[in-house]
Amino acid sequence: MGLLDDARGVAAKFEYPDAEVNKGVKEFIRQMDEGLQETGKSMSQIPTYVTSVPNGTEKGVYLAVDLGGTNFRVCSIKLNGDTTFSLTQSKVAIPRELMVAQTSKELFFFLAKQIESFLKTHHNDHFEEHQQRRQNGEDITDEHFFQLGFTFSFPVHQIGINKGYLIRWTKGFDIADAIGKDVCNLLQSEIDALHLPVKVAALVNDTVGTLMARSYTSPGKTGTLLGAIFGTGTNGAYVEKLEKVTKLKKMEEGSDFDGSTGNMIVNTEWGSFDNEMSVLPNTPYDVSLDEESNNPGIQMFEKRVSGMFLGEILRRAILAMIQDGKTELFKDESSGTNDIHSTCTIADDSPLYKQWGIDTSFLSIAHEDRSAGHHITRQALNRDLGVDAASSEDAEAIKILVEAIGKRSARLSAVAIGAIIISTGNLTLTAGDAVADEAKEVLEEEVVDIGVDGSLVEFYPGFEEYIREALREMEGIGKQGEKRIRIGIAKDGSGVGAALIALVAGGREGSG
Repeated sequence: MGLLDDARGVAAKFEYPDAEVNKGVKEFIRQMDEGLQETGKSMSQIPTYVTSVPNGTEKGVYLAVDLGGTNFRVCSIKLNGDTTFSLTQSKVAIPRELMVAQTSKELFFFLAKQIESFLKTHHNDHFEEHQQRRQNGEDITDEHFFQLGFTFSFPVHQIGINKGYLIRWTKGFDIADAIGKDVCNLLQSEIDALHLPVKVAALVNDTVGTLMARSYTSPGKTGTLLGAIFGTGTNGAYVEKLEKVTKLKKMEEGSDFDGSTGNMIVNTEWGSFDNEMSVLPNTPYDVSLDEESNNPGIQMFEKRVSGMFLGEILRRAILAMIQDGKTELFKDESSGTNDIHSTCTIADDSPLYKQWGIDTSFLSIAHEDRSAGHHITRQALNRDLGVDAASSEDAEAIKILVEAIGKRSARLSAVAIGAIIISTGNLTLTAGDAVADEAKEVLEEEVVDIGVDGSLVEFYPGFEEYIREALREMEGIGKQGEKRIRIGIAKDGSGVGAALIALVAGGREGSG
């Protein structure tokens, strides 16, 4: 067998046929329902206490802050009431010593000081007016305060729209005395100590923010059903019927929300779908990646879908081919067999030999490469992976692997999207739809709107089309149903999305 046949043999292990996709959808729906009924299940299905989505007519000025890692971002968002908004922001690095401070007060005081600095720079009139009122002993009512959405990207046990207890730190943070404390209260205490006109109105998950941002900016009157992230990680949040979230009744402390809409936005945490591996596809490369990861047996869906892992899956597949004595990848023995007449060599310190050595951007480059003799991929092999003088056949073999890994990721992504659309009944077919009319135009009120964010769905070549291909083959969606699904980019869930959640939480128009 030649090199390309060998590559196709490896690529075949990543095939995820229609029958398996449909099996995946059924199991996804089952695990969704299970997570709505009980805590501690594979899919967490976390109630967010956000009970409505915006429609684009909302107005006002709101604040949002985002503690997502090593940076802290402060934004003010002016909603114009016509699906448009303007955003002002500042960003500051968190000093390393505050990430491991003795007390949480040190970190949260620093965050509050950044909010103060932002207000003085961008909303100084409002800030000064508030200080004057306070000094004069005047009554200060709610409308004098900015409502703030707090995106806090660490594991929390959320029990209300602006109440959540820190479970553990990640991303290099380690402040022991914050564990078990309400992070909104920690921030509010420091804001109050500085006498700032700011109320922490909502604790925000960035995936929920993605849903809100898309719902505000999307065309038409249809509210958005699902906000999904397909980037470094993957997750989704969607609008569920409140009556289906039966575990809320068992969570005594979770009674503080507006139930009048009959809906609840649920954060699925779908990265952990099917940790039991009952339906997810598997290859030797997935197995070894998981075994050598820092959380074996956890986030099994994410490990097959998200950008953080696709490069590592590819690296393991390439390495297996290099180490297979029978495969000719990167092994031209003399320059005569290489179309650039130079012997192919792999540097001793090549990223191919290091865990996480391949970035997902490499997959995008190879997947999109249409250059003569795959010149662009060969350049990337040299520049990024230390593979010198790879042949055009080597590059084509890599492209075959890349396409298989990317396509599987997109088809798995479709399972999550399709399962939520089917489960929520948003595509219930009318009698007229029963006969598939290929020429039938989709009316605005028939559209199911999905907001997506993340580098994979935005930049990976053909990712959305692979998703749509899989949706067309799903029982309960089909060709006609797929036409009714509108997928649109939702930008800045942790900024404008957080502001919109603060708006919903406040239930009124924001400060001017």
